[in-house]
Amino acid sequence: MCAHAVRVSLKSVSGVDSVDVSLAKGLASVKMKPGNTVTVGQLQQAITKNGFTMKDSLATIAGTVETENGRARLRVSGSNEMLMLIRDPHGSSDAGSFNGKSVLVTGAIPEAAKGKIPDSIRYASIEERK
Repeated sequence: MCAHAVRVSLKSVSGVDSVDVSLAKGLASVKMKPGNTVTVGQLQQAITKNGFTMKDSLATIAGTVETENGRARLRVSGSNEMLMLIRDPHGSSDAGSFNGKSVLVTGAIPEAAKGKIPDSIRYASIEERK
């Protein structure tokens, strides 16, 4: 497998703006177009179809916080995908305090178990979007 195959596969996902792949670092950097509707599952599929595994992924995601039974989730703008919000030990704010608000979340999407789609983000920061 080569970096070119991974780049082409990710770039073919509608909503992806640019892709930079370094096999030496085991890293793919993906920049999304504004207003995209791409899900984490679609990106994971583009990576795994080339024989690679989607590891912990750093991400900045816009969405709306929703709480249910004391658990905060992020409804991702565009795709409506739901990600559980897990506070990083060094995280700055409690996601539940942003319930119903439009936010920008920065953190890591943990590697999912084989055959599963990542369903959470361990956030380091969360800030309200004006």
